[in-house]
Amino acid sequence: MSPIALTLICMCVSFALCGIPFGLLVARAQGIDVRKVGSGNIGMTNVARSVGAGAAALTFALDVLKGTVCVLLARALLAYACLGGDWAQTAPQGAYGWSAALVWATCVCGHVFSPYLGFRGGKGISVGLGAGLGLCWPVALLALSVFLLVAVPSGFVSLGSICAAVALPAWGLVFRFTPGALLPTVVVCVVVIWSHRENIRRLRAGTEHKFSLRRT
Repeated sequence: MSPIALTLICMCVSFALCGIPFGLLVARAQGIDVRKVGSGNIGMTNVARSVGAGAAALTFALDVLKGTVCVLLARALLAYACLGGDWAQTAPQGAYGWSAALVWATCVCGHVFSPYLGFRGGKGISVGLGAGLGLCWPVALLALSVFLLVAVPSGFVSLGSICAAVALPAWGLVFRFTPGALLPTVVVCVVVIWSHRENIRRLRAGTEHKFSLRRT
């Protein structure tokens, strides 16, 4: 099988797997439909506000895990089915880094445009972190650091998420991503910012809510 064909298969599978709305499922197990409370979003932040810390932590873990598993499996399949086991070529600095980076972008798109919820979903942060860890963990952790440096003092998860997304292409340049791997990184940045468009309007209007946990 050619690397292109295998990449397309991995992208389709990753879109389907990362579209699983774990936030909705976790909250529903607690008798709450997060689409009808708070911001109406299925992500960790709204789960935290509407259900509680435990449900939010589980949602975060599952969303991170699905992204990491998809990218690592895609890299392993490509390396051992097409590249003679040369894992290094699937890194974003390698000749086939574009393949793994496309799967990363597909993971984020699958979560944001969930095929199980009428192509509506979360904001792509947790799954993007997980998939990023599978692609290039230093870049993922540096983006997480940007998120924490902004979100913790400000209290705005959305602002931290937007800043982390904007930082991704810059970190990709620092870590010498190939052009083919850098372009999907830009796509991830754009999709995450787009998914936060309502948050951006509220931030500009001064009506955005700061992070809070449901008290039980």
